Amino acid sequence: MAEDIASGAIGGTVADPPRPPDSRRPAPREVVPLRHPGRWIAATIALLCCGFALHSVLTNPNFDWPFVARYFASGAVLDGLVVTLWLTVVTVVVGFVLGTVLAVMRVSRNPVLSSLSWGYVWLFRSTPLLVQLLFWFNIGALYPTLSIGIPFGPTLQTIDMVNLIGPTAAAVIGLVLHEAAYAAEIVRGGLLSVDQGQTEAAQALGLSPWRTFRRVVLPQAMRSIVPAAGNMLIGTLKGTSMVSVLAVEDLLYTVQLVYNRNYRIIPLLLVATLWYVIVTSLLSVVQYYVERFYARGALRQLPPTPVQRLRSRWRAVLAAPRRPAPSGRDDP
Repeated sequence: MAEDIASGAIGGTVADPPRPPDSRRPAPREVVPLRHPGRWIAATIALLCCGFALHSVLTNPNFDWPFVARYFASGAVLDGLVVTLWLTVVTVVVGFVLGTVLAVMRVSRNPVLSSLSWGYVWLFRSTPLLVQLLFWFNIGALYPTLSIGIPFGPTLQTIDMVNLIGPTAAAVIGLVLHEAAYAAEIVRGGLLSVDQGQTEAAQALGLSPWRTFRRVVLPQAMRSIVPAAGNMLIGTLKGTSMVSVLAVEDLLYTVQLVYNRNYRIIPLLLVATLWYVIVTSLLSVVQYYVERFYARGALRQLPPTPVQRLRSRWRAVLAAPRRPAPSGRDDP
């Protein structure tokens, strides 16, 4: 026997140990996932609370949902919604253009430009938006007339400030200047998030400062700018409701005019709330796809969209193998 083992080792092959017959092999054990009863209990309690809240909202007669449906798409409400959207678009576009200029001034090596940008941001971030709106609405009390002419020379034209800046103009000026201060910090944070080596590499390739900023720095900075900018866009949409104190007929002011006539305050506030929720939800969807667009250079594979996730889960469910039904008897 020792000679057989030695001859097998010398030959380079060792006989495998004998395997038991199939009838003696242990049956494969079923893998049972770990149970988490606490999660199911918490989920059940949360669903019950949501169900109670939803039932209360739908069945409470004080909400008066038929009246809400009646005024939801009325002409006055839609006109106010258009004014709100118009103010939001103008404020965001002009505010971000001015904020980008302020951010570039802030990171500039010129001490004068950097100091002016810092002072602007400090002043407008330190003052509440409502105070700024009221200030611009009453600017005629501080400067009754605006004179245009040659410096230290004759006056060519005099304009009455009361007639020049009305409620809508005061609302636009106040919102844009306030938005620019916050946009400047958002853009500056995005610019600082780009590694300095990117700029040095662009300079080594001979790119001009403007081309370096536009083609190298800004596209990478947008990954940090877009989330904060989307958040500020939604905040601006809701912040336009403050212009109602200036009698600008936005969504909230229009709703206030209606319930001052019929005294149905809660249903009409629900109308404004539903429109704000709808527009905010649409902006959130747009923000998601913009973030996904600017993530192309940072991720090897883009994250799937919600529609793609649903499709993949549905395909996984269809492709999942079905377990065979138990036969009810043990194997011999």
